[in-house]
Amino acid sequence: MARAKRTIQRREAAREAARGQDRVVATNRKARHDYEILDTYECGIVLQGSEVKSLREGKAQIGDSYARVDDGELWLFQMHIPPWKTGVGFGAHDPDRKRKLLVHRKEITEMVGQTQAQPLTFIPLRVYFKDGKVKIELAIAKGKKLYDKRQDLAKRDAERDMARVLRGAERGG
Repeated sequence: MARAKRTIQRREAAREAARGQDRVVATNRKARHDYEILDTYECGIVLQGSEVKSLREGKAQIGDSYARVDDGELWLFQMHIPPWKTGVGFGAHDPDRKRKLLVHRKEITEMVGQTQAQPLTFIPLRVYFKDGKVKIELAIAKGKKLYDKRQDLAKRDAERDMARVLRGAERGG
């Protein structure tokens, strides 16, 4: 009996530790390469039950998704959440439907003000669980030109070469 109680306590401790961390479901790695990130916001998202269960399995794709303000509300387009494997028929969801993002009105007006001043776009960077709720890290971003991408690659290669030379000098000298 005491052994079973210890096992339950360990499981509860593991769950508490997992709740303290943000569990990332999906990331948009291509966004940092294609866009210059100016500002980020944490947004909630309106989902159906089968979508949350599918996200808990770690299935989502945000590579081509973007957000837009329509009628004073923020909407996420082209985020693909595949149907939950046991959710068929009634209760199943459309994998590519538009989803409403939950952001304060003040933040929405601030976002719209930034995008009207210059050509910017809303790009989701990652989808994660925080305290049991699904959150999206939304970035206000400006598209990079081809030469900007080339400069970033050259800079990264130069830094990598310098680090390699320093490691060699530490080992040899």
